[in-house]
This record gives sequence, structure tokens and C-alpha cells, in this order.
Amino acid sequence: MAQNSDDTPLPAPALEAPTLPGVLIAEIESAAAYAKASRASSTQRVYASDWKIFLAWCDARSIEPLPADPRAVATFLAFEADQGSEPATIGRRLAAIGYHHKQAGFSPPQTREGAVVISQVLAGIRRTKGVRPSRKRAADGDAMRDMLRAIVGDGLRSARDRAVLALGMAAALRRSELVALTLEDIELVPEGLKILIRGSKTDQERVGATIAIPEGRRIRPKALLLAWMEAAGHQEGSLFRKLTPADRLTAQPMSDRRVARIVQKHAAAAGYDPREFAGHSLRAGFLTEAESTGASIFKMQEVSRHKSVQVLAAYVRSVSFFVITPARNFSDHLIAATARDAFL
Repeated sequence: MAQNSDDTPLPAPALEAPTLPGVLIAEIESAAAYAKASRASSTQRVYASDWKIFLAWCDARSIEPLPADPRAVATFLAFEADQGSEPATIGRRLAAIGYHHKQAGFSPPQTREGAVVISQVLAGIRRTKGVRPSRKRAADGDAMRDMLRAIVGDGLRSARDRAVLALGMAAALRRSELVALTLEDIELVPEGLKILIRGSKTDQERVGATIAIPEGRRIRPKALLLAWMEAAGHQEGSLFRKLTPADRLTAQPMSDRRVARIVQKHAAAAGYDPREFAGHSLRAGFLTEAESTGASIFKMQEVSRHKSVQVLAAYVRSVSFFVITPARNFSDHLIAATARDAFL
């Protein structure tokens, strides 16, 4: 007797979580780790902080945070604006709320029905408060010279801090790029250094980029880096390590927040207002100094690895950035000489 099509055996039901085989649990955990890696650790950290702020606001008002009503989110954003948060911070808070909704399997409030109220509140905040970015001071050639001179002693911490400042500025590195460097990423060449940047804010797929750093006569990044490597004596792993309060080397990489503290500490020691400086001052310092010495915007982009000239231009402080006169020489020869003799 032929079997009725309705009698076709159904697929086995999905396994309940408690009965999942160990190998599948391990694979699920691995997938979760890769999903988490889609966001940089620094982004995850600030998103977690923003989410806690939103949860506390909801709890104080007996509002359900997950899934959140778009009207509640709009009210939260308005509250943040009234408390003095900058538009950029408010935008990040909203991004964090959306991110945590996605992680929990919900549609972000800003994509759900009624989300127009969020857009309207954001537009009102920007119109009222403005969106002019607050920029920190660039650690240009003169500031970097002063900061390096202000570091006293030949101890391990002094050697590390000098190398962090010099390399961060000479290579236009972001904080995250600095602390991610390993000894294997550094190549010593007669002219200076070659550094492999394995991944960055604009290289999330980790294609990597190699940049060349001439030694020069002012900042001397190669000499200061070699002094740190000799003092530390480690043969592999992270280039810049965390130090104990007693200045003993650990196996842990230095945190990106430590870079900002190093910049501010030595800026203060050199007589500057530390509130005007941050970790990004190193990267901005390279761009500002390179522009002031006549370097081509394209050579600057080669080192800074900005995706567009427009984005790079926003970081250059000088008002004469696009002023081109017959006296300006943009040849590679001048750029190389500028980097070796004037800039570094």
C-alpha cells in the first residue's frame, strides 16, 4: 500500500539546549566570539557603558528597556541633551541601544514603527546644540620635543613612554594601533623602521598595511624604540607592555587608555594644559606637522591611512592647508627630506 504524502516523516525536532552535544556548544560559543569581534573592544566597552546609563534611566522611571519603545528612547535622548551631553555622545548612546537590541534578537528602536520621533528629537538636538566637534590639541613637532625632554630618568617606564610618544606621533598611529603592535610587526632598516599595522578602525577586515618611518634628527623614533626594547628585554608578544607600580614588566599589553594618560602626563610636565591633549593628539600631531612642512596630502594619507582626503583634511589644523603657491614643492624628494630633517 502506497504511503500517503501526508504521512511523510517529519524532520527530527530541534534539540533542546540542555541536550546539545558538546561539540555543537563549542561551535556556538565560537560563533558568538566571532560575532562579538565584529566590534572593536573599545567600541564594546563604550557601548556597555552607554547601555548601563540607559538601563538606569529606564529603571528610575519604571520603563521597559528591552525592547524599548521609540518614544521612550527619544525622551531619554532629550534628557541626555538637557544634562549637557554632546550630540556625538547622544548619537553613540542611540547606537549602543540599537546594538544591544540586535544582540537580544529585537529590532532596534530606531528602525521600528514610530521611530520618526527619534529622528525628530536628534535633529532638534543638533540644531539647538550644534555639531561642531571638540578637538584636542595636536602634539606637533615642537610639543613632542618638549614632552620628550620632560621625561626624566632612564628607567623602564621612562623608556616606554618615550617610545610610545615618538612612535605614535611619527607613524600617525591611533591608540588601538599602538597597543596592538607586537615585536613581529617591527622591522629595523638602515633608514629607520617599517611597521606592519595588522588592523585598524578603517581596516576592520585586517588586510594590513606597512608604513615606513624615517629616523630623522628631532624625534628619533627608531632610537627611542630600540632603547625601550633593550630595557624591556622581551623577545616576543606585545611591543608595549603594562608595567607594575614598581615598574616591573608584565606579559599584558598596555591598554589604549594608558596611551592617553601618558600623553596628558608628559604634556603637563612640559608645561602644557593636559586637558587640551588626548591619545589622538599623537596622530593629529603628525598631520599638523607634516602639513606645516609642505608635505603632500597624498603622502600624508599614505602614512595616516585615511580612507578619503576629505576626512584627512578635517584633522589638519592649519588654515593654509589648501593654499598652494609656486614656492610649494610637492615632489617626493622634498617630502622625504622634510620627514627626515625637518619633521622628525
